[in-house]
Amino acid sequence: MEQMTGLAPGLVALALGVGFLAGLLKGCIGFGLPTVMIAGLSLIVAPDVALAALALPALVSNGWQALRGGTAAAWASLRRFRVFLLAGFVMMVISAQFVPYLPPRLMLLLIGVPIFLFAGFALMGRHLPIPADPSQRVQGAVGAVSGVIGGVTGMWGPPTVALLTAMGTEKGDQLRIQGVIYGLGAVTLVGSHLVSGVLNAQTVPLSLAMILPALAGMWAGFRIHDRLDQRQFQRLTHVALLIAGGLLLGRGIGLI
Repeated sequence: MEQMTGLAPGLVALALGVGFLAGLLKGCIGFGLPTVMIAGLSLIVAPDVALAALALPALVSNGWQALRGGTAAAWASLRRFRVFLLAGFVMMVISAQFVPYLPPRLMLLLIGVPIFLFAGFALMGRHLPIPADPSQRVQGAVGAVSGVIGGVTGMWGPPTVALLTAMGTEKGDQLRIQGVIYGLGAVTLVGSHLVSGVLNAQTVPLSLAMILPALAGMWAGFRIHDRLDQRQFQRLTHVALLIAGGLLLGRGIGLI
């Protein structure tokens, strides 16, 4: 494992633990794997390396999540959010090319600020005014914002969660829809960063090594998710976002 990742044994164990916790959170609430992995791995490697490390676990875990309810349900979700996905795809490809030129702390702030603000307002009972059946224009706007954040940081979850939460989506449906959306985003992310150079011969082995702990965490997280009611699910979602956003903000401004 040390030869695969290039990290000392103690740091390898820490990285694998981060991967498990990221998968556990994702299994519980449908997202959070990129947030936890970036926040945790950025403590031991550069932010661009952390971004590369999450690319393959994100791809595999989202495939599992999307298909958990069957292929027919996944296809229905794909059709429903096609405009969101198209806008996100275009903006992710464009924004991913700027990653090698961004200062590490700026990357962390670009992640932390929107996560922290969204979660804080949601916990105060203030949600985005999005209708239960959003128009194509609304889907396109939220998808574009999600794509920009995803391309630069590897995390396109907060805008997506904001959309689904504001629509009052049932927790099981939300888990599946997030898997479909994030899964296609993960395909785009991997392709974009093969082009940008973030995923390369030095970083791919670390990304491969993170797949197994992430999937083990997801398995445990799914068991917890099935026991949560809708209110518990939404509150856990927002608390997780608030904590992750706060940690990333602290890193971005140099307090952590």
